[in-house]
Amino acid sequence: MDLQTKLDNLPTKPGVYLMKNEDNQIIYVGKAVNLKNRVRSYFRKQPKEAAKTRALVNHIRDLEYIVVDSELEALILECNLIKKYRPKYNISLKDDKTYPYIKITKEDYPRVLITRRIQKDGARYFGPYPSAGMLKDTLELVRKVFPFRSCQQKVFTNSRPCLNGYIQKCYAPCVGKITKEDYQKLIEEIVQFFEGKQEQLLTKLSQEMNDAAEALEFERAARLRDQLQGIQQIITTQKAALASENDEDIIAMARGIGEASVQIFFVRGGKIIGRENYFLSNTDESSRSEILTSFVKQFYMNSQFVPPAILVETDLEEKDLLTQWLSEKRGTKVTIKIPKRGQQKDLLEMVGKNALEALSKKEMELEHQKIRTIGALEELKRYLGLDVLPKRIECYDISNTQGTESVGSMVVFEDGKPKKDQYRRFRIKTVQGANDFASMYEVLTRRFAHAKTDHEKGNDDGKFARLPDLVIIDGGKGQLQFARRAMAEQGFSAIATYGLAKKEELLFREDEPDPIVLPRNSQSLFLIQRIRDEAHRFAITYHRSLRGKRNLASILDDIPGVGEKRKKNLLQHFGSFSKIQEASVEQLAEVEGISHTVAEEIYHYLQTHQDLQARLKQIKPEERKN
Repeated sequence: MDLQTKLDNLPTKPGVYLMKNEDNQIIYVGKAVNLKNRVRSYFRKQPKEAAKTRALVNHIRDLEYIVVDSELEALILECNLIKKYRPKYNISLKDDKTYPYIKITKEDYPRVLITRRIQKDGARYFGPYPSAGMLKDTLELVRKVFPFRSCQQKVFTNSRPCLNGYIQKCYAPCVGKITKEDYQKLIEEIVQFFEGKQEQLLTKLSQEMNDAAEALEFERAARLRDQLQGIQQIITTQKAALASENDEDIIAMARGIGEASVQIFFVRGGKIIGRENYFLSNTDESSRSEILTSFVKQFYMNSQFVPPAILVETDLEEKDLLTQWLSEKRGTKVTIKIPKRGQQKDLLEMVGKNALEALSKKEMELEHQKIRTIGALEELKRYLGLDVLPKRIECYDISNTQGTESVGSMVVFEDGKPKKDQYRRFRIKTVQGANDFASMYEVLTRRFAHAKTDHEKGNDDGKFARLPDLVIIDGGKGQLQFARRAMAEQGFSAIATYGLAKKEELLFREDEPDPIVLPRNSQSLFLIQRIRDEAHRFAITYHRSLRGKRNLASILDDIPGVGEKRKKNLLQHFGSFSKIQEASVEQLAEVEGISHTVAEEIYHYLQTHQDLQARLKQIKPEERKN
């Protein structure tokens, strides 16, 4: 069915529509109360200022639609499809985060955990919190004040407490050092804290401390004093925001070219507990109301917590529909309001200033990045006399230890930035011993032979099909000579190639005796150094992994009773040498052909080796020579 026929037969019901380009990719997702009227409106004459809509229509080759029962269902489906497909012409929230929560488990002796998932398991949840790092620090302070358990034990029959019990980081309910009633009281105090009722908790603990002191229970009074001081320390890190103790999200934005910065402050219990900034792309022709509406949809679709109040700086499109959706998501009424005066309006203006500051900072960073990347490439083109801007640079390095486990690395930088999915590594196959020249010849031969094959087959998407504008060889004239020979043999001698001497950082070109010296403080030199260091890191990482496997294989060969067959069975069972090292005697004995006696032999041999390695790491290099 062609596009016009689909347009003629659209239903008049609510639903979601998906527009596709000639490659069958979804480029826009929208919702409508009346699909026929809404979708057909795109194909009417558009005003001059609607360049984005005209560009969208020019690329539409097909469309699909999904009929739903209500506008609310259409809203939810639209949010889910935008999140799934990230269409080109939709306003897109670039950062998709899941926030951490505090979870207090439903157990006889509850635990206090950090989680990113809310489940219907009877536990109590508090949050969300914008920073996992900050939350961990807060929880650690809370644990010092209220030593709750963190172990996963379900049956408390231990004869002695764990380490946390010994160092007084846990009241050790596992050995009966605290009654169930007293432990539950401890948990309720933690609940009060995370509900934002710190002032009430301070008053309560202060009274208990005074009562304990009057009763001459000085040890208990001292513990309560420490708890009071700990809570006061945490409270000083939080900023009072509102006169009330409400939970609210405060949202404001600032506009840039092609994107918008949206700042959200999280207020819990009347205190600002944190903030986050987000960037939305594709916003040029959108109103402030449309941008904020898109943000609210995408943000709360991903969020597991919706506060009872959301403060915004301008009216949202479909405000009533959004309010209905958010209220259903929360389970109780949610209001979206624009403060007109007072402390809430002042706070909203502060959020807007923070959004503008974040946008300005990003624009400065992008400008600096442009200087470091595009500016560096333009410098390289000029200093090296290249015919084209070196938008794709490949760098090669060789790594080995006294000729063993030789490997080569190929790293790729595009537009001055690493393109890690294009990195390739080579295990040297034809060279014996430490011969970097021959190894470089093998690596470049293999790389460009693959490129030649891809081009002959017309395979533009092949792993080696894309050719560089510039090749850097980590090494001097010798490595460069062998690399150029390999490239010429495969028919790619036209690609500009330079050898980079490691110490002096001089660039050598084939058949030119004098090196090129890049200015010491130039962005082009810094870029070359970053590329060379990345090639070296990538090569040495691969080499070390191979060397580690070889060393561990030789260790297995040295264990009495372990021959080729048992070694093969061990590797097949565990999948890697590191997992063999981590295995217990019982796990080793599960391997085919490994008796319990042999398992003990393997276990103790590997443990001895690991202990020796640990001791060697503690010995200084100068001491090892003695």
